[in-house]
Amino acid sequence: MSGQTYDDNNIFAKILRGEIPCHKVYEDDDTLAFMDVMPQAPGHLLVVPKSQSRNLLDADPAALSKTIPVVQKLAKAAKEAFDADGIFIAQFNEPAAGQTVYHLHFHVIPRREGEPLRPHSGKMEDGDILKTNAEKIRAAL
Repeated sequence: MSGQTYDDNNIFAKILRGEIPCHKVYEDDDTLAFMDVMPQAPGHLLVVPKSQSRNLLDADPAALSKTIPVVQKLAKAAKEAFDADGIFIAQFNEPAAGQTVYHLHFHVIPRREGEPLRPHSGKMEDGDILKTNAEKIRAAL
């Protein structure tokens, strides 16, 4: 592990504190799920534990045991809401693996046969689309 410390000013920490708005899909005492603002497919959402960890490598196993069932619940709801053929779950650890936000998070991405993933570019999705997609997933929960 890199030995890096948790940065309390990362964007997901700010979202958890309510300093930055998000299109919330689900929340409980331990986790928050919200729409990715640069979705790779319709319905792309993120699940984050509320406890502090940079990634899977330094996460408290107790936090993981509460987060993974939420990832599963939201994967099922997103698959139903977007009539997806499958669900892609992604989780990156450290820069060499593609991690860019240093708060543990899981990508939940509905997939359709034959549709390529869009790049996770700097282009943000329209807020109304994200709001509608969040409502679709919440309705399927």
